[in-house]
Amino acid sequence: MSGGNREFSPPRVLVPQAPVVVAGFREVLWLSPDGEIEALAPAEARSRVERETPMLCHAKATARRLDVPAFRALDLLELFAFVRPAKFCVPTPRGLAEALGIDLPRRPAEECVTLATAARALLEELGGETDNEARAVAEAMHRGGWLWAPAVLAALPVCDPDALVRTAGLRAWTRLAEWAEPTPGPAPGNETVQPEEARLRLAELLGAAAEPRPEQADYAAAVAAAFAPRAQPDRPQAVLAEAGTGVGKTLGYIAPASLWAEKNHGSVWISTYTRNLQTQIAGELDRLYPDPALKQRRVVVRKGRENFICLLNYEEALGAALMRPRQSLAQLGLIARWIAASDAGDLVAGDFPGWLAELIGFGRVNWLSDRRGECVHSACPQFHRCFVEKNIRKARQARIVVANHALVMAQAALGGLDDATVPTRYVFDEGHHLLAAADGAFAVRLSGREGRELRRWIVGAEGGRGSRARGLRRRIGDLVEGDEVGAKALIDVLAAARVLPSDDWAQRVAEARGHQGFEKFLVLVRQQVLARAVLSDNGYGLQAEARPSIEGFIEAALQLAESLERLAAASKRLCDTLRTRLEDPDNPPEAGLRQRLDATIRSLDRRGELQLAAWSRLLRDLAEPPQPQTVEWLALDRIDGLETDVGVNRNWVDPGIPFAALVARPAHGLLVTSATLTDGAADLELAWRGAEAGTGLRHLPASPAAARIASPFDYARQTRIFVITDIPRDDIGQVAAAYAALFVASHGGALGLFTAITRLRAVHQRIAPALEARGLFLLAQHVDAMSTATLVDIFRAEEDSCLLGTDAVRDGVDIPGRALRLLVFDRVPWPRPDILHRARKPVFGGLEYADRIARLRLRQAYGRLVRRADDRGVFVMLDRALPSRLLAAFPEGAAVERVPLAQATEATARFLETPLPLVAGVRGG
Repeated sequence: MSGGNREFSPPRVLVPQAPVVVAGFREVLWLSPDGEIEALAPAEARSRVERETPMLCHAKATARRLDVPAFRALDLLELFAFVRPAKFCVPTPRGLAEALGIDLPRRPAEECVTLATAARALLEELGGETDNEARAVAEAMHRGGWLWAPAVLAALPVCDPDALVRTAGLRAWTRLAEWAEPTPGPAPGNETVQPEEARLRLAELLGAAAEPRPEQADYAAAVAAAFAPRAQPDRPQAVLAEAGTGVGKTLGYIAPASLWAEKNHGSVWISTYTRNLQTQIAGELDRLYPDPALKQRRVVVRKGRENFICLLNYEEALGAALMRPRQSLAQLGLIARWIAASDAGDLVAGDFPGWLAELIGFGRVNWLSDRRGECVHSACPQFHRCFVEKNIRKARQARIVVANHALVMAQAALGGLDDATVPTRYVFDEGHHLLAAADGAFAVRLSGREGRELRRWIVGAEGGRGSRARGLRRRIGDLVEGDEVGAKALIDVLAAARVLPSDDWAQRVAEARGHQGFEKFLVLVRQQVLARAVLSDNGYGLQAEARPSIEGFIEAALQLAESLERLAAASKRLCDTLRTRLEDPDNPPEAGLRQRLDATIRSLDRRGELQLAAWSRLLRDLAEPPQPQTVEWLALDRIDGLETDVGVNRNWVDPGIPFAALVARPAHGLLVTSATLTDGAADLELAWRGAEAGTGLRHLPASPAAARIASPFDYARQTRIFVITDIPRDDIGQVAAAYAALFVASHGGALGLFTAITRLRAVHQRIAPALEARGLFLLAQHVDAMSTATLVDIFRAEEDSCLLGTDAVRDGVDIPGRALRLLVFDRVPWPRPDILHRARKPVFGGLEYADRIARLRLRQAYGRLVRRADDRGVFVMLDRALPSRLLAAFPEGAAVERVPLAQATEATARFLETPLPLVAGVRGG
C-alpha cells in the first residue's frame, strides 16, 4: 500500500443526518432523515433551507431554482469531486447513480433516495483509500469548514500521525513529476499520402469487422490531397471538403493525417471550433492509438495557457487562505485533490468537471489560471512542474495536435505563442466557423476592460484590495537589478501606464467623470453610442458608427494615441535592455534565464508593438476617412441592462484576408471541412463560391480542390419538417404554449432554439411548471446556474429532458439517439443587422448574404437531429414568415409542411411513436 503504516480499524460510515432536497418549479421534494418524503410548495422549501442544511445535487442550480441566495448545503457533487478527483459524472441524481453503479431513479421521489444512497456509497468508497494524502487534505478542509469533512474523516482509514506529517496535503504541486526538455527533432519530410493509402489506413482504423463504408472511404481518399508536398511558396495544398452528417469525417481525415505524420515525422494540427469538440476528437484518436501510453506520447490536446491551472497562482491562493481559514480553504482542497490526479491540469473541457467550476465560482477558478499573461516562466518555483510547459513540450513531439480555431488564429496573429511554433499542416474541422474565429483574432478592440487588464499586467495590484495580480516590477524587477538603463526603462513603463483605466473606471465613465486620458476618451465614446445607438436590444449591447464624431472626440482620441505611444516607446526601451542581456556574447545567460528573458521580451513586444501600436493606429485613423477593408465602430456592452464595457472596435470587413495571409498561405497543406460548408443553394457553383468566401480560401493564389460527399441518411424517412402557420410570432403567450404543446407531444428529447435571450426567458417562465407537471425536466441557458456545456451534458444523459438555448447550444450539440428528437425554432435565424453586417453585405454577396447565413443556420440546426441511421427527428419553425427561398437549407426529398400547430403536434407525436422501418444498407455515422 502507498499510504505508509496504519492502525487497522474498520472505517465508520457516518452519513450526515440531514434532509435531502430535490427542487422543481412547481414543488420541491424533501426527504427527512427518518425517511418521510414531502412535496413542498417552493415558499415552504425556501423557508426550510434557511433553517436546515440539506443534502442536494448542485447547490447553485438548486438555489437558482428556488430563487434564493446561496445557502449552506451538503452538495453530493463536492463529495464526488473529493472521492473521485478528475472524474466526471452528469450533475444530476441519475448521473450520480450511473457513475456509482447504484439503482437509477425512475421518478422524482426516488431521486431523493438516490442522493442519500450516493452519499453512503461515496463514503464507503473512501474506506478503501490507500493514500494518506486524502486524509491530509480532508483535515485541512475541515479547518476551512467543509460540511462533508466530519463524515469524510470518519470514513477514511486511520493514518499514522508520522506518515500524515510527511504528506503534501494542500501543497499538491509537490507531488507532480517534473518535465524534461525534449531533444529537438528535424524538420518534417515531404513524402506524399496517396488516396489508396488513405483508404487502407481508414480500413485499419475501422477494423476487419466493420461494414464497408464507401462514403467515408471516398472522403478519406479525396482529402489526402491536402497532404501532398507543395510546389511553390505561399501556395499550399488546400482542400475544401463538405461531408454530410453520417459520412464519418473525423476518422476520414485522421486516416491521411496520421499517415503523413508517420511518414514525415512531423505534426498535423487538427483544429476545431470549441474546446469540447477538441475532447471529442481526442477520443476518436483512441482508434489510432489504442495503447494509452503510446497515445500520451503521440497525441496532445493543445490549448492556450489561460485554460490551465497556474501552480504559482494556486500556491499564492493557498497561502492567503491559510492565513484566514474559511470556505476558500475547502474549495482549494477539492482543487488540490484534482491537481494530484489530473493528467494535463486543464481547467476547461479537460478532466476538471465543468460543474465543479460552477460550484466554486468561475471567477475564483479563473484566478487560478494565467489569464493575464503574468507568467514569470523560469523564475517560477513550479516551472519544471508547470502543466502549461508540459503541454508545450508534448506538442513539439506529438504526431497529432488537437487545437481550436481561436488558438490557431492567436498563434498566427502573434507570430507564434509560447515557443514560436508555427505548424505546416492543418485540418480545420467545423470549417464554417473559421471566419468567426478569424474575426475575433484579427480585430482590434480598445475598451475599458482591455485597458484595465493591460494596466493590471503592467502595474499589478493597486489600492490594497488584496489582489494577487503581479505587475512588471514583481515579475521582472530582478532582471534589471543593477542595470541603471533597464531600471530606468522599467520605471518609465510603470509611470506611462498610469494613463490606462484604474479600478472603478466603469462607474466613473458612466458618471462622465473619467480620469484624464483613457477614461476621458471612453466618456466620449459612451456619449456618442447613447446618442446614436443602433439596435437598442432590450438591455443588451448598443452600437454606433465611429464617424462622424461628436465634439471633442477626435481631440481626445489623438491625445490618447500620444499617451499610448509614450507607453509603447518606454516598453521598447525595456525590451531593448533585456535583449542586450539575452544576446550578450561575453556573458551568455544560462538556459533557464535565457528562456525567461526570451518569454519576457516576446510578451512585452506583443503588448507594445502589437496591442499598443494597434490601439494608436486605430485612434489616429478615427480622424481619417474610412478605409474599404476595415470598419470602425463604437460599442457599449450591457448584460441585463448593466453596463460591462465600452470601447472602439476595428474589424476586417472580410476576415478571410488576414486568415489567408497569416495562416493558410504559410502552410504547406490544409484541409477545411464541415458538414455545412454550402448552404444548399440550387446553383452548386454559386454555393461553392460562397463556401470559399465563407472560409477565407478565396484569397489563396489558386482555388482549393473541392470534395463533396453526401450524407448516407434517408432524411425523407427519418425526419419531418413543419412550419407553423397559426402562431403570431410577437405573442409570447402563444409562442410559449406552442413550445409546451410540442415538447409534450415528443415527450421530451426537445431542443428549443431562440434568436433572443429575452424571449427564451419569457417562454421558460411560462412553460417550466406545466412541463414539470407532465414529468418533463426543463433546462435553460441563461436561466439555470450552469454553463452551456453542463446543460448539454445533462440534456444528452436525461433522455426525456428539454433544453432551451441560443446559438451556442445550436453549435455545440452532438447528441445521437432519442435524447434529441425534436428541434423547435422560435423565429427565422436572420443575422443581426448591425454595423458589421451592413459593412460585409456588399463583400459577401449583397442581398444573398443574409439568406446564406440564415440557410446555413437552419442546415446546422436541422443536422443535429439525425446523427446515425436509426435516429429520427422533427424540425419545427414557429415563424410562419419563413421564406420559401430558405427551404433549400433542408435536404432534397425532405418535405416541408406548412400546417397549424394542432396538426403539427399530432403529427409529431405520431411520427416519434411509430417504429422506424428498417432500410437495408443504411448505416450509422
